[in-house]
Amino acid sequence: MRRCLVGGAVVLALLAALVPGSAASAVPGSRVAPVPLDRLFDNTAVSDDARPGEADFDGSGASLSARDLAAAGWTPGRALTVQAARLTWPRRAAGEPDNVRAAGQDVRADGSGDALAFLVAGTAGAPVTGTGTVAYADGTRSPYLLTAPDWRRGPLATKAVALPHINTPVGQLAEQARLYVVTVPILPGRPVVSVRLPDATDLHVFALSVRAAATPGWTGSWAAATSGYPAVGPWSDRTLRLVVHTSAGGPRVRLRFDNTFAAAPVRIGSATVAVRAEGAAARTVPVPVSFLGAAGVEIPAGAQAFSDPLDFAVPADTDLLVSFHLPDSVSAAPVHRLAAQRSYLSEPGDHAADGSPAAYTSVVTSWPLLTGVDVGGGPGSVVLLGDSITDGDRSTVDANRRWPNVLATRLLAQNVVPHYGVLNQGISANRVVADRYPGDGVSADTGGVSALNRFDRDVLAQTSARTAVVFEGVNDVRWGATAEQVIAGLRELAARGHARGLRMLAATILPCAGEARCTAAVDGERGTVNAWLRSTGEFNGLLDFDAVLRDPAHPARLLPAHDSGDHLHPGDAGLAALARSVDLRLLAG
Repeated sequence: MRRCLVGGAVVLALLAALVPGSAASAVPGSRVAPVPLDRLFDNTAVSDDARPGEADFDGSGASLSARDLAAAGWTPGRALTVQAARLTWPRRAAGEPDNVRAAGQDVRADGSGDALAFLVAGTAGAPVTGTGTVAYADGTRSPYLLTAPDWRRGPLATKAVALPHINTPVGQLAEQARLYVVTVPILPGRPVVSVRLPDATDLHVFALSVRAAATPGWTGSWAAATSGYPAVGPWSDRTLRLVVHTSAGGPRVRLRFDNTFAAAPVRIGSATVAVRAEGAAARTVPVPVSFLGAAGVEIPAGAQAFSDPLDFAVPADTDLLVSFHLPDSVSAAPVHRLAAQRSYLSEPGDHAADGSPAAYTSVVTSWPLLTGVDVGGGPGSVVLLGDSITDGDRSTVDANRRWPNVLATRLLAQNVVPHYGVLNQGISANRVVADRYPGDGVSADTGGVSALNRFDRDVLAQTSARTAVVFEGVNDVRWGATAEQVIAGLRELAARGHARGLRMLAATILPCAGEARCTAAVDGERGTVNAWLRSTGEFNGLLDFDAVLRDPAHPARLLPAHDSGDHLHPGDAGLAALARSVDLRLLAG
C-alpha cells in the first residue's frame, strides 16, 4: 500500500473539525499584517545548471534545475491549473529566492471556496507535516493540516511534476525531483483573508490559492479519469475526434484537458465541439472553442486547461464530438484506456472544424487528454469513483450501457431529486489502497493510481461535485489486500469527502466466485468489507450492489443472468440492474 495511513486518528479529527456546519472559533487578528507570499520568500530552490551554487533548497546545496522546469513548461510567472486550482510558479529568476520555509508566517489570501491549494515540497527526507489556520472575513478561523511529501523521496503517484535531475555543487544528479500540489479543506462560503502557515521549517511553500467551490454556474456532464501514460501513435499533425456521451445538458459548454503524469508540455492547436450524427460525422458544423481568447493552448506537464465558456446548446443524454488538433509530435499521452467507445484519428492536418468524417480514417479506443465536459447552469454532479465495473468493462461498445449511463438516464426521467450530471470516474483494474500505474513515466499499465491517491483529482476537484459514490475493493482483495486495509482506505475516503462538504455513499463489493483469483479466502475478505459497510455510519448511505446481483442459491457468485461470462464483471443486464437499484433520494440526502 503506497499511501501511509499512520496517524489517521489525528488527520480524521482535524478533517472532522472542518465538516460544513462545524464551529469555527472567533479569535483576535494576526500577529502582524498578512503579506503576499512572495514577500516572505527566504529560500532559493532553483538554480541555473551552469551555476548550481546559487541555490540551496535542502541545506546541503542541492536544488531544482531551471532548465528542467522550463522543459516541463514551468517557467517564471506562469499560471498553472492543477486539480482545478490556479497557482502561479514564482516569478523569480534562477538563483533568486523563490519559496518560503513555513514558520508560522501570515500570508495574504482572498476568495471563497472549498479548499486551499498549496504548491509545496519537503526537504527533511520524509513527509513534513504541520498545522496552520485560515482567517476569514467574518473574524473566524479554522485549522488545517498540511503534509508536504519529500522532494526526492515522495510518492510519484501524487506529484504535480517530476523533474529528471537534481543540481548539486559537485555536479548534476540523474535523480528525480518532485513538486506537489496539496489541497486542504476550508469552511465553504466564507471569504478567506489570510492563511497562517504551519511552523515546520523543512516544509517549503512556492504558491498558494483558494480553490473556488463547486465552480459556480457549471455542472459536470461527462468526465473520464486519467488511467495512465502509455505510448501512443506517435501522432504528429493529427486531429483526434473523441466521442463522449453527456448526462446533463445546458446552454453553454466548456472542455477540460489534462496533461496528467506528463514530463513535458503538450500543445493543442485548435479544438471544436459538435453534436454527433453518426460515426465521425457531425450533425452541424463543429464550433471552435478558445483558451483565454486563443485558438489553442499549451498545457504544462502535470497541469490542466479549461476552454473558455462557449454558447453552445448541449443536449442531455447525447453523443458529442470533441475534436482537437495536435500540431507537434506526441509519442506518449495521458489516457483513459477503456472507453468502451470508438473514437477517431484523422489523416495529417487540422481537421477539427470538419463536419465530414472523411479525414477520420483510424479508430481510437481510448480517450487521450480530454477529461471533462461541463455545461452551463444545472444542479451539480454525482461522481462515481470505481473500477472496471463502473468503467464499463464487458458492456456493449458504443452503446453507453455502463451503469453510470443508465443512472444518468434515470435521473433525467424523474422529478424527485435534481437532474444531476453523472461523472464516471471508474478505471479498469483500479484499487482502493495500491497503485497499478506507478504514477510516473511511460507505462503499459493503465490501472491508474489508487483511489486514495486520485481522490483529490478525480472527485474533489470535479466540477460542481455534490455527492460521491465509492464502489471499489474487489481488485484489492483479489490481489492480496486484507479487509482491514480496504476498510481503512474507505474510512479515509469518507472523511476526506465529508471535510469538503460532499455527501459520501458507498457500494458493497460484488461476488466473483468462478473467476480465477476469487478464492474462498478472497470471498471471506470481501464479506468482511461488506459487513462493515452495512453497519458503519461513516458514509451517508449504502448501495447494496452485492445484494442486487448475487445468486441467492450461491451468494459468492453473480446471478447468471447478470454475469458477462467472466464471473467478475456484470453484463449489460447486470449493469442496468445496478443503476435501477439506486434509491435516487440517497443522492440528494
